[in-house]
Amino acid sequence: MATMADVARHAGVSVATVSHVLNDTRPVLPHTRRAVLDAVDALGYTPNTLARSLVTSRTRSIGLAVSTLTNPYFTQILQGVETAALEHGYSLLIADPHDDPAHERTVVQLLHERRVDGLVVAPSADPRGLVSYLTRHRVPTVLLDRVLDAPPGAGPLFDQVCADNTEPTAGLVTHLAALGHRRIALIAGHPGLSTTTERVTGYRQALTTAGLSFDPHLVAHAPTLRSGPALPASADRLPHTGSDAPDALLPATPLSTAPPQPASAIPGALAHPAHPASPSAEQATAALLALPDPPTALVTGNDAITLGALTALRARGLTVPGDLALCCFDDFPWADLLSPRLTAVAQPGREIGARAVRLLLDRLAEPARPTRTVRLPSVFVHRTSCGCPEQPLGSERSTHRQRGTDS
Repeated sequence: MATMADVARHAGVSVATVSHVLNDTRPVLPHTRRAVLDAVDALGYTPNTLARSLVTSRTRSIGLAVSTLTNPYFTQILQGVETAALEHGYSLLIADPHDDPAHERTVVQLLHERRVDGLVVAPSADPRGLVSYLTRHRVPTVLLDRVLDAPPGAGPLFDQVCADNTEPTAGLVTHLAALGHRRIALIAGHPGLSTTTERVTGYRQALTTAGLSFDPHLVAHAPTLRSGPALPASADRLPHTGSDAPDALLPATPLSTAPPQPASAIPGALAHPAHPASPSAEQATAALLALPDPPTALVTGNDAITLGALTALRARGLTVPGDLALCCFDDFPWADLLSPRLTAVAQPGREIGARAVRLLLDRLAEPARPTRTVRLPSVFVHRTSCGCPEQPLGSERSTHRQRGTDS
């Protein structure tokens, strides 16, 4: 097995120079760097990762804590994180906090104790324990998908990247209102998440713009991870039912780029074997349909909620869009296999994951720079569940993209 001394002799440089090239600990002339890297390739030299971490105080590893990895949207985010990390020579450790605040705090501590260089985290609805740990230990961290409000008079505590939620949700409601609907319902996700808050805000803004009154009975929250009843819009917090036991930390492995396949290829199949419909969304849909003046259109907050709503409609013999027009947040890969094809907002999951890694690497390079919040644009995917005529396959993606921001 080749050693660093062998590489130095082959390249005609000192062992110290080889170390500087491999560890990026000091600038080296381009032709010298090339000679060292050529020697590494020629000899098949494999650096000792443990020894390198002792020299640089870096492990070239990133910890990722994201809940609901079976959700196709979060799988896309994971793929974006992994691809960007590998491109920059970083390995990945993954944990699923299950959207449980105590469990989240535990897995983040475990990742930190593995001496990762930094963390990428999708925070839970109650991130106080997470924030306390990260700030106390000064862990370089980027938040993704769910963001935290900045303290009064200050910037965000962490770098953050997400898709815009307010404008796209408003766009779905505006689209349904333009089709003549006056009773438009919303089933959103966990009431403590920034994504939920922003989508409810967009919903209400669009109602106002369309001259429609807000009816709180038309809004429900359907948590998709914990079992339990759907919550009305006024609910503040879910009961704590998750386990606090830590999961094993999983090293990343190459992910398949093939889209998830539905339980059945028959149009109308309503479940994915790894990502089932949300029971709370089924309950919320049933409650909406039982109202004295039920909605004629529905906006759903994520793909699990969408499947739960469709399941509830099918159980009652109701059709989309005949009995209820439907638009959804999240465009999953098999939405075209459902009947009708789902009108949706497609979030840039891979791009969110990749941008999170770039923000983290920027933070590692410049620890003192101001924090940034990046919001990436989404795409309106126009299909037929909203009640519009059939769109030709291949032309369903609207050219309209919401504007992203970087602050």
